[in-house]
Amino acid sequence: MLRILVADDHPIVRAGLKQIITETPDMMVADEACDGREVLSKVSGNDYDVVLLDISMPGMHGIDALRELRARKPNLPVLILTMHPEEQYGVRVLRAGAAGYLVKESSSDELVSAIRKVAQGRKYVSPSLGEKLASYLEFDASAPHERLSDREYQVMRLIASGKTVTDIADELALSTKTISTYRRRILEKTGMKSNAEMTRYAIVNGLVD
Repeated sequence: MLRILVADDHPIVRAGLKQIITETPDMMVADEACDGREVLSKVSGNDYDVVLLDISMPGMHGIDALRELRARKPNLPVLILTMHPEEQYGVRVLRAGAAGYLVKESSSDELVSAIRKVAQGRKYVSPSLGEKLASYLEFDASAPHERLSDREYQVMRLIASGKTVTDIADELALSTKTISTYRRRILEKTGMKSNAEMTRYAIVNGLVD
C-alpha cells in the first residue's frame, strides 16, 4: 500500500485527489498539507512513499519546499501536480529534484500511473517536457530566464503579471528593498532594461498565465 502525502492549499482539490487515490486499491492518502511548511513538518514526523506537491501555495513556495524536502529526505519521491504549464516550471522543478511533473488537467489514470512510476524510483515526465529537459542538459540552457535563481524567477513572473514592487513584497513577505534588489539582479542576468521588456519576454515565452 503506497502512503501518499497530498499538499495543496485548496481543500476541494485535496478532496478530489483523495477520492481518486482512495479508489485505487494499492494507494492511500496518509496525510494532507495546505502549505510548504506543513509539508516539511509532516514529513519530519512521518513516513510516506510519495509526496504530491503543488507549486503555488501560501507562505513557502513549492520549489522552496521541494528543495528542503530533497535535503531532508533525498530518497522520498516528490511528484509536482500544478496548474502551471510545463514551460513555466517543468525543467526548473526537475532540476530542483522533483521525481515528476504533472498538470492538473491530466486524467485520473495518468495521475495514478505517475504516482506508481515515481514510487518505483523512476521519473515521470511528458514527452514534450522530456525533450525540454534533454535540450537543457545538452545545451546548458541558454534561455535568459534559466539563469535566474528560483526566487528571481518567481519575482520576474510576478512583475510580468503586472504586480508592483509593494504588491510582490506583501505577497512574498519580504521588504520592498529586497524585491527591488531581486529586480535589479533579474535585469542584470537577462540583459533586459525595463519591466516592460521583462513582461514582453515572459508573455512571448509563455512564462505567465
